[in-house]
Amino acid sequence: MGLLDGKVAIITGGGRGVGRAEAMVMAKEGAKVVVNDLGGTVSGTGSDAAVANQTVKEIREAGGVAESNFADVSTLDGADSLMWTALSKFGRLDILVNNAGILRDRTVVNMTEEDWDMVLKVHAKHTFLCTRAVARIMKAQGSGGVIINTTSVSGLIGNFGQINYGTAKAGIYAFTKIAAMELAKYGIRVNCVSPSGYTRMVSNLPGMKDMNENIISVEPTAQLALFFASDLSKDLTGRVMGSRGGIHGTSVREFKMTMSEGYQKEGGVAMAKDIADNINEILFKEADLTMG
Repeated sequence: MGLLDGKVAIITGGGRGVGRAEAMVMAKEGAKVVVNDLGGTVSGTGSDAAVANQTVKEIREAGGVAESNFADVSTLDGADSLMWTALSKFGRLDILVNNAGILRDRTVVNMTEEDWDMVLKVHAKHTFLCTRAVARIMKAQGSGGVIINTTSVSGLIGNFGQINYGTAKAGIYAFTKIAAMELAKYGIRVNCVSPSGYTRMVSNLPGMKDMNENIISVEPTAQLALFFASDLSKDLTGRVMGSRGGIHGTSVREFKMTMSEGYQKEGGVAMAKDIADNINEILFKEADLTMG
């Protein structure tokens, strides 16, 4: 018996990297999987059907059930096409993993409008379009479902040179929290993973030159997605968690926004001078989180 027996799952960006690992592990646990991947470059140009097809081939060779979809899910037609693939092939939808993404790294003074718009479109708009489409289907089915979004430490903590990507990923944090509130009445759980893994998306980033697929593996993220997709997390929604590690061990952590105890002025408005005089009460004593 698998954790996802009888379920139908969609994984966007499922042809490579983290998405491929998520597709493989969900198929192994009994889900019928739709592998969506446009097959483009890291920057979002081009397409190649062989990318999704290869993952589907590997799932089938391992005894699983899978179908390919090559739609651009940052468009309405693409998102609808993806839903139709799942429904026409498997008759229902139980799990959506919004994983597809690209990078166009530049500092803010060098950022082009096209690079900004494209990254926000692929990450944020794709997450919205696919979530809306699948939520409507799950609502009509009447048996609930699971949506798993993908954020990043670039959005949760910040990373130099990724202001467009970080903005999109920070937005997905908020999207997850709000979607979880709105969809709970339909029995739809919405959670979010912050992935790690040595993939083509990160291999050229600073600090990655001494890493490899064993030290920072995609498998911990795939297992976290499996946890959220399964009944093991049936009481959790609106959660944002990250899993990082490899052959030397794995850490799993939750990300959550919080507030300092702050300064309270009784009987009037806190003036600028009041803020300055009490800044040590207002600010956190702990340092900010880092990428380390």
